Amino acid sequence: MSSELARKFQGETRRWIWLIAVLFAIVIMAQYVELPYGNIVSYVLPDGRTQAFLNGTSLPANLSSYHNNVDNLTVLGNLNYTSTTSDDDKTQTAKISGGQNSTQESNFTSGSNSALNNTSLTSKPEDDIVPTQENGVPVNNDTLDRLHKTDGLGTAESDNRPPVKKKPKSTQATTLSISDMKDLLNKNRASAYSMEPRWSSAVDSKILEAKLQIVNAPTIKDDPSLYTPIYRNVSTFKRSYELMEQTLKVYIYKEGKRPIFHNPQPVLTGIYASEGWFMKLLEGNKQYVTNNPNEAQLFYLPFSSRMLEETLYVRDSHSHANLIKYLENYLDLIVGKYPFWNRTGGADHFLVACHDWAPAETRARLNNCTKALCNADIKEGFRLGKDVSLPETIVRSSKNPLRDIGGKIPRQRPILAFFAGQMHGYLRPMLIQQWQDKDPDIKLFTKLPRSKNNRNYFQYMKSSKYCICPRGYEVNSPRVVEAIFFECVPVIISDNFVPPFFEILNWESFAVFVQEKDLPNLKNILLSISDRRYQVMQQRVKRVQQHFLWHTKPVKYDIFHMILHSVWYNRVFQVKSS
Repeated sequence: MSSELARKFQGETRRWIWLIAVLFAIVIMAQYVELPYGNIVSYVLPDGRTQAFLNGTSLPANLSSYHNNVDNLTVLGNLNYTSTTSDDDKTQTAKISGGQNSTQESNFTSGSNSALNNTSLTSKPEDDIVPTQENGVPVNNDTLDRLHKTDGLGTAESDNRPPVKKKPKSTQATTLSISDMKDLLNKNRASAYSMEPRWSSAVDSKILEAKLQIVNAPTIKDDPSLYTPIYRNVSTFKRSYELMEQTLKVYIYKEGKRPIFHNPQPVLTGIYASEGWFMKLLEGNKQYVTNNPNEAQLFYLPFSSRMLEETLYVRDSHSHANLIKYLENYLDLIVGKYPFWNRTGGADHFLVACHDWAPAETRARLNNCTKALCNADIKEGFRLGKDVSLPETIVRSSKNPLRDIGGKIPRQRPILAFFAGQMHGYLRPMLIQQWQDKDPDIKLFTKLPRSKNNRNYFQYMKSSKYCICPRGYEVNSPRVVEAIFFECVPVIISDNFVPPFFEILNWESFAVFVQEKDLPNLKNILLSISDRRYQVMQQRVKRVQQHFLWHTKPVKYDIFHMILHSVWYNRVFQVKSS
């Protein structure tokens, strides 16, 4: 009896084991088909070597938690915000560390056949530094320290061309031309960006009166300080600028601790100088700044996105959640102490930020205010008609920001086109592969020998007809303003980048825009511009230059006034008539 029961029990056990095995196999197959990762083994048993595939995009496993964290912060932080960032872009964002301003771009590799080859050249500051290598392996602290302490990215590298990376999927979406951007600007003007104030103020009537005068501005016939062809509407600009001078009052919140708030000094040089100089000049201004918030048309949030990153970013964390939280806590302080944010929902508040992370850090709680951003990317949430494209300016001397300004006359510019810079992002390697050493008229370098005060780099820009301004990791590049600084016609290759002061300046009159897909046709595009047309454009670059210069004491129509004007101008057109 005992033996028979044992045999029956063993038979039942085998059947149950087979049944469980079949069920487990079915579950595995079902999950393999349905899971977004597509690999149940790596999902159940993750390790540092597996890769998760999010929406078909390869993401290093050690960054996947950061990716999801940032995405959740972005979406949950503001339910009204619809993210336009693809997984490819988020992977790229995960690679970017906070140490961008602390290094400078160059040690470029020499390769020119020009006589300039005999002169030395130093590097220039650059837009981005990455804390991970191209294969996703984190850079160790020793390497990061080296990056922070050198003028370029460490020692000279080989002359081998960098590998060309694939263009992120998000950038393969519809590209907006300058004409498309003009249409979008008109469409967005006085749109849903504005809200009815919760209670009326005498300030609103002043803004509406200014708006009426701007719309009906008298036509100007002659103004030696304003060259008509470089503006969309010179009459409108002149009248709006005059009204800004007569009526604008800005209140600067006193709250906020150093080094993040009220601390422009560390950001007066380098590629983030725009936010430092603007803060310095506005806080010292007596014409526009008021101590009475009840008469203010604009409220300034006086923080530096660069100092925010430098102070709070945790190295190798690949997360800026604590930076976002810090800004939200600051806003809670302002909202709890003053009624002004709540009156307009923040529509009459503004910030000025040049760090690449600024759009992501401010798109939640701070999204309703006007943002002057260097990273002005339509596909990343930049709002034409509300936000302002902030010029990314390299300042090398805080005592003399105009040092080395100027360039040669057209007939003394033998080089057709010039670029030198590090291989940030996907576009620059493509540019180098397509054109480096392929054509004597186009001078391209990844590295150049060092020289005192960047003289060689300056001479190339001053001796070139066109200065190529390709995007890096983000759409913006300091070369756009550098080209204007050295009176070289900028060639902007950066899809969906909104050029500075877009609402005022007619960029097509003095710059060339080349879509990224047309990179192989670059020389033909430039040669199709007649010599006469080039000379006209170059003269217009010289005329527009006054709007991109920093002065230790602000000068009429300079970059300080242009930033302030663009913020005020966009605010004026957001206020709706009752």
